[in-house]
Amino acid sequence: MRLIRFVFKLVFRIVGAIIAVALAVLLVPNAWEYATQVGKLRESDAVEASVQAGTATYDCIFVLGAAVQSDGEPSTILQDRLDVAIALYKAGVAPKIIMSGDDESDSSYDEVMNMKRYAVEAGVPSEDVFCDHAGLNTYDSMYRAKYVFGVSSMVVVTQEYHQYRALFDASSFGMQVVGVSSDLHSYAKQTYFDVREVFARISDMGKVLTNQQATRLSEPVSLSQSGDVTSW
Repeated sequence: MRLIRFVFKLVFRIVGAIIAVALAVLLVPNAWEYATQVGKLRESDAVEASVQAGTATYDCIFVLGAAVQSDGEPSTILQDRLDVAIALYKAGVAPKIIMSGDDESDSSYDEVMNMKRYAVEAGVPSEDVFCDHAGLNTYDSMYRAKYVFGVSSMVVVTQEYHQYRALFDASSFGMQVVGVSSDLHSYAKQTYFDVREVFARISDMGKVLTNQQATRLSEPVSLSQSGDVTSW
């Protein structure tokens, strides 16, 4: 009887320890990324005012990619990011826009060029829009912003649920960043996005702690040149 009680107590303690570790792994990265980055979120008009007042300058506006439809038109979530970025550009917040997304998963899929096309059709000069075709994930996008495009400061545009991880990744590379959220609509898959983001924050925390390189490296690109002549 004593042996059975001992075994039950031991199993209970082991299970309790496993649950505690799992909760820590789940909660700590998410809480840390939120707590350290929430103060970097800004409203569009606040960013515009700081630039106009000369208290802030940015190398670029950085747009993180999302799904493009089969006809090349952006999904609602991507269109909202693009519309906010275009408005910031036209307000003079930064002289360049970088579109970063995944063009490698499917040879027939061209995410960032369609993002650029949308911006150009909205009146942004083509030479001011740069394309990062190897932003395979958020961490890679931020790594390449620093080490391919040489960005020192930027305004990150994406939805708020995504901002904390994006800003965390960017800050880990020493870039000065603020985030402007692009939640212009409600999104049908928001619950899915929120749950996926919980685990993505854990993954990116690991990448930051281990100083992981981006999946694809490229020669440096100067933002002083034209976005039309960027090669990969």
